[in-house]
Amino acid sequence: MVILIIVKDLAKATSHYFTNGIIPNSLKKSIIVVLHKKRRKNYSLLNSYRLITLKNTLAKVLKKYIANIISKAIEKHRLLL
Repeated sequence: MVILIIVKDLAKATSHYFTNGIIPNSLKKSIIVVLHKKRRKNYSLLNSYRLITLKNTLAKVLKKYIANIISKAIEKHRLLL
């Protein structure tokens, strides 16, 4: 139900960003979490750790939305045949 409320605003914002070539800095930021791998003998080595990147959820939604628009246009105009 929530998606039905925000979908119009999301579409409007995406259209604005896409047509103006603007990507807000808040959408570009990510958080990187460092986790140590289990059962490693030497944690002073870099390969004993795993980096996990947590991306902005709204950025992922916008990216998927734009990818769907492009995909539909490709199918409609048969650009990959």
